[in-house]
Amino acid sequence: MESSSQDKNQPASERKLKKARDEGQVSRSRELTHLAVLGAGALTLMTLAPGMFDTLKLHLGRQLSFNTVTLRDPETMLVRLQDMVSVGLIACAVFAAITTVVVILSTVAVGGWVNSMKPIAPDFSRINPLAGFGRLFTKDKVTEVAKMTLITTVLFALSVSYLGGSLHTIATLILQPSTAAIMHLTQWMTQGMGLLLLVILLVAMVDVPLQGFLHKSKMKMTQQEVKQEGKESDGNPEIKSRIRQKQRDIANGNSVSAVPKADFVLMNPTHFAVAIKYDEKTMSAPQVISKGADLLAMKIRDIAKNNDIPVLQSPMLARALYANAELDREIPSSLFTAVAQVLAYIYKLKAAMRGDGPMPDDLQQPFVPPELDPLSKVVTSATTT
Repeated sequence: MESSSQDKNQPASERKLKKARDEGQVSRSRELTHLAVLGAGALTLMTLAPGMFDTLKLHLGRQLSFNTVTLRDPETMLVRLQDMVSVGLIACAVFAAITTVVVILSTVAVGGWVNSMKPIAPDFSRINPLAGFGRLFTKDKVTEVAKMTLITTVLFALSVSYLGGSLHTIATLILQPSTAAIMHLTQWMTQGMGLLLLVILLVAMVDVPLQGFLHKSKMKMTQQEVKQEGKESDGNPEIKSRIRQKQRDIANGNSVSAVPKADFVLMNPTHFAVAIKYDEKTMSAPQVISKGADLLAMKIRDIAKNNDIPVLQSPMLARALYANAELDREIPSSLFTAVAQVLAYIYKLKAAMRGDGPMPDDLQQPFVPPELDPLSKVVTSATTT
């Protein structure tokens, strides 16, 4: 059974947010876009209007200028018309370019740049009337309707108030000279546009964080989705365990080439083999340079014998080193004493082989803490059970 929307109380993960961004789902504010369009359009008109009116006046004067040349060659009127159209197209292109750039910047400022074609790709499921009817009652749509109703009410009240207070003044403009009338009309329109932009600015200041909140709320996940995503991101624990085991096996197999550098090899007596090296000039403690189990242990033993490296039987110490020591790392400090006893025996053995001393007795099995011996752990667990 799918989780209901009430169960989505977990914040969206980075992976889900990235996937949503790749699909074009980011926080956007329409009111900020409206503010950008109206504000950029108004400022552009106010900035370019004087120059545009002068140019328009100049070309319009040329259009209305008739002389004998024009009467003899009527095609000059087409040339004048082309010039007039070119000027209009250039003015429109500049206006559109400025407005477009401002709109793009306002959009990117909220949700960032998104490289996705999915939002504009055809989706025939959107034309399903039943699905569309169901989307009318979502939290986003209800919020949008409430917001638009509030904006419409405020703008209507503001318009009635502004028009009611200035209608008489606008009506008397017909009694003034054209230049003064145009100046008063421009001032009246500028003030009205300023009030409109002020209302949209206030709405945008509320809408931008509101859209961010709604987007995060929409992206929330259920506890089950979080767990499922964790499995997909990290992989199945059993598979990961097998991969790690395979990596360890490969590493142990590759370490066989280091066996000829070992000082001695410990075995148990056939299941495990551990090659130990210690150089007091470069190492602060002995290191395991190779280890293996079963067939790999036999291979380590054979290589050691072929290179005249002592192979000793110390079951508990071999098992403990195999289970707790990492390759090319210092052995655990709790095994220092046990390995030191074996090293002392190896030094006496090598000295005897060189003729510098008597042959030592058999190796006395060193003490190994039971908690480091895997076999001891298994026996203890079975006894407890």
